[in-house]
Amino acid sequence: MRFIDEARVYVQAGKGGDGAIAFLREKFRPFGGPAGGDGGRGGDVIFEVDEGLTTLLDFKFKPRLVARDGEPGRGKQQYGHNGSDLIVRVPPGTIAFDEDSGEPIADLVMPKARAIVAHGGRGGFGNMHFVSSTRRAPRIATPGEKGEQRWLRLELRLVAEAGLVGLPNAGKSTLLGAVSGARPKIAPYPFTTLTPNLGRVKVSDDEAFSIADIPGLIEGAHQGHGLGIKFLRHLKRTRLLIYVLAVDSAPLHDFDVVRGEVEAFDPELALRPAVIALNKVDLVSEREARELAQKLQLRTGLAVFAISAQERQGLAALVETVARMLKSLHTFRGDVAARL
Repeated sequence: MRFIDEARVYVQAGKGGDGAIAFLREKFRPFGGPAGGDGGRGGDVIFEVDEGLTTLLDFKFKPRLVARDGEPGRGKQQYGHNGSDLIVRVPPGTIAFDEDSGEPIADLVMPKARAIVAHGGRGGFGNMHFVSSTRRAPRIATPGEKGEQRWLRLELRLVAEAGLVGLPNAGKSTLLGAVSGARPKIAPYPFTTLTPNLGRVKVSDDEAFSIADIPGLIEGAHQGHGLGIKFLRHLKRTRLLIYVLAVDSAPLHDFDVVRGEVEAFDPELALRPAVIALNKVDLVSEREARELAQKLQLRTGLAVFAISAQERQGLAALVETVARMLKSLHTFRGDVAARL
């Protein structure tokens, strides 16, 4: 399935049913009073989170979402039926923006969370509402209101507690596969990862955390260079960053580049708690790995873990530390709105 994290969709709620003009006509009441019922409410367009979805691909094939109109009122003071709501399933992490104003109108994260993105119109009043002392047989009814309609811009931001960030070919995808059940594409050339990947890291039988891997950044990514800028927003929901640096590159310089791009994209994101995974230490001696780790720690002030994702070395300490840090942070889900 293709990973699509942006979409444009038109939503139209149902129109309210018109009020009815009617009079009672019964065997012993041939000239009964007004009895026109009210029209039914138009259906809403509602987005609902479905944990089984991971992409906005469906909206590429169905860009118009229209709810049903309410039924008109009937005689004998009978109300028209409400139009049925249109329930639209979206993946966790979907944000809906009003295209005209640019304002977010829904940020859907929790399973089964719902948001009305277009309200149905109210039904019109039947003539039974317009009786007065001077108007005994009104032939007046009001039409139903139109439902809301608007274009929405949908944006998907992955819901992960920790995010892997680094230059192309630093070993992020290999690390994701080593610590979780994810199976991202892995190859020995830059930009193997073309879409974000999610994994679940099991710490113990009753403890786990989610982790995201985004395409590698290059210098100037925040200005649109390379592939990373399109996916940096997927880190905005994370509580903790893991900078993945390769020993066979220039890890001190690489950290400055990556941290600089994250900060240029979102200064608040660069202030998130973070650790460094110094990867591919199987390519150098233990002494070289230790010296590089010490230099990085002195330069950055962050905890540094010498690992080899390929050889599954040093991963336990990294996972345990990340889990402990996540546990000590404030609950992520209550902080979502502030990160729009």
